[in-house]
Amino acid sequence: MKFKSFLAKPFASFINRTIQKEMASAIEDQEAILKNLLRVGSKTVFGKEHHLSEAKTYEEFKNAIPVRDYEQLKQYIDQVKEGKHNILWKGRPIYLAKTSGTTSGIKYIPITKDSIPNHINTARNALLCYMSETGNTKFSDGKMIFLSGSPELERVGGIPTGRLSGIVNHHVPRYLRTNQLPSYEANCVEEWESKLDKIIEETLHENMTLISGIPPWVQMYFDRLIQVSGKKIIDIFPNLSVLVHGGVNFEPYKAKLFESIGKKIDTIETFPASEGFFAFQDSQQAEGLLLNTNSGIFFEFIPTSEMFKENPMRMNLKDVKVGENYALIINSNAGLWGYNLGDTVKFVSLNPYRLLVTGRIKHFISAFGEHVIGEEVEYSLMKAAQEEGVHITEFTVAPMIIRQGEGKSFHEWFVEFENRPVDLHQFEMKVDSNLRAKNIYYDDLITGNILQPLHIQLVKKNGFIDYMKSIGKLGGQNKVPRLSNDRAFADPLEKYVE
Repeated sequence: MKFKSFLAKPFASFINRTIQKEMASAIEDQEAILKNLLRVGSKTVFGKEHHLSEAKTYEEFKNAIPVRDYEQLKQYIDQVKEGKHNILWKGRPIYLAKTSGTTSGIKYIPITKDSIPNHINTARNALLCYMSETGNTKFSDGKMIFLSGSPELERVGGIPTGRLSGIVNHHVPRYLRTNQLPSYEANCVEEWESKLDKIIEETLHENMTLISGIPPWVQMYFDRLIQVSGKKIIDIFPNLSVLVHGGVNFEPYKAKLFESIGKKIDTIETFPASEGFFAFQDSQQAEGLLLNTNSGIFFEFIPTSEMFKENPMRMNLKDVKVGENYALIINSNAGLWGYNLGDTVKFVSLNPYRLLVTGRIKHFISAFGEHVIGEEVEYSLMKAAQEEGVHITEFTVAPMIIRQGEGKSFHEWFVEFENRPVDLHQFEMKVDSNLRAKNIYYDDLITGNILQPLHIQLVKKNGFIDYMKSIGKLGGQNKVPRLSNDRAFADPLEKYVE
């Protein structure tokens, strides 16, 4: 046994025991975090404007702090970017994480001295829980690749600023630096395909034991490795044993990833964002991701059925139920208050609090009143794919609204297959049937002859990659939206259809 894996065992056991204790004190920990947020936040510009010093209970807190998205917090973020102190949290952030926005373009998310441990320690804890449960510590002696953004930082208002993955790169523990790939220089390459070539060059002949990244970009890395070597991934990296993933649902990519590897390996799912590291897979046996209840974030939940009401129901952790879809709202020691993350989650366990990420609030189709969500389209497609023995490379869904008198409207699915179904029409009908079983409103529209069954458009091989490249969103943390309520993403994609 090598030195790092030897030392990892007792540390993994210690961290795992700590997390097991925190599972039992989740509600108390959340209450303590809220008190601390109110204590510190009351002294900030934001806190004084919202009278946080007068809020002593959760009900009073809700009355003081409305739910906001980034656009509604932007006036405070702008003051932070000007270098002003004590705006959303004490002092100034130590970093600003740049991420893609909606109406405002780039978003700048504060990371403070108090919040940086949430990002660093949670990633570490996910690996240590895996080590403790499985006994697999050998991967810590090999090379580990983290497909991430550039670690080069600029300064905004005197604050170091860059992609979250690039910021985190600066905090990789010294004892792991010798294990980490790609090199700093390779990570600094901005153009994704050039960066990928550099990563291939650096990793092809190394003892890779762990790979981490967003699934579609990991698949691109695997495809390029296979193209260069003519071998399966496990023949290139015989000691590869762990795949860490997050950012998108793993299921649509799993079959192809394992086929590329040449065998099934252990996976660890994570739920990170620029705004915080919210949950992680703490067990290979249990369903769902463990909510990070003692890491500086106070969580709130709004049932998705309430989300677009003027005064939606808003609850803390102790009131959530299994099986209900919630919009995730966070309050954190990074200075985010009543912040609507845009993600939806569903609890699969309350003891401990484990959840699934089910989609995005803004990623839905309700052009005809059906309110179809990401979880439903992913389930419908993957169930049909499994039954038909086909692999999906990528897909997205949009409404096709037909003018009156020219036929019935429908949901248009753009799908890139690794191997296509023998009978596409039969496959379409299976996917449609699955969706109807999942969503009663969609079923009513089909039954009532208001909508026709869905249509699948066949996207050319590498069509999604070429499309993302054409809009400057290839690689990094960029993701294809599973579904949209308009055709802003779908219409330009049509030129990549067969």
